[in-house]
Amino acid sequence: MLSIKKSILLFLVSFSLIQCNNAQKETMATEATVSHAAIPQANKDYILTPEGDSIKKVVKSAAEWKAELSDMEYYVLREKGTERAFTGDLWDNKKEGTYTCAACGLPLFSSDTKFKSGTGWPSFYQPLNSYCVEEDSDNTHGMVRTEVLCNRCGGHLGHVFDDGPNPTGLRYCINSVSLNFEEK
Repeated sequence: MLSIKKSILLFLVSFSLIQCNNAQKETMATEATVSHAAIPQANKDYILTPEGDSIKKVVKSAAEWKAELSDMEYYVLREKGTERAFTGDLWDNKKEGTYTCAACGLPLFSSDTKFKSGTGWPSFYQPLNSYCVEEDSDNTHGMVRTEVLCNRCGGHLGHVFDDGPNPTGLRYCINSVSLNFEEK
């Protein structure tokens, strides 16, 4: 009889410990969810940088963009057009500096990553940082390409291809008219 009581007592103690452990796991999972929710997240109105800074996105109507941009800038940046090769001001620029979005001024590319691709458009092997450009699938004109957009204003910049040099193997082929240049 004593061994049955010991077995029952052992069973109850074991069951209690298991339940206590499960309750602790649930509490930890809830705390992790709450902690994660407290971390600021990027949303449709802001870009969140890796440093935790936020950059307000630029949203304007078509009429506002048309009033601010030249006809060619509007065609490329807002209507996803492409300028003719070898016609832009920056395709052969060899000066040191930063290339910014012609629509909103966000820094996009560095002269340190620019290379001569022979295509007639400014080409870079990587953006200035991980949050300045957005990439989107482009299936227009019977091709499958990756479109490059300014992450701040949504302006069309060009396309990225996987035929670039080291270290990335990428070629960001960007319309000159979608960029401004700030010399060092």
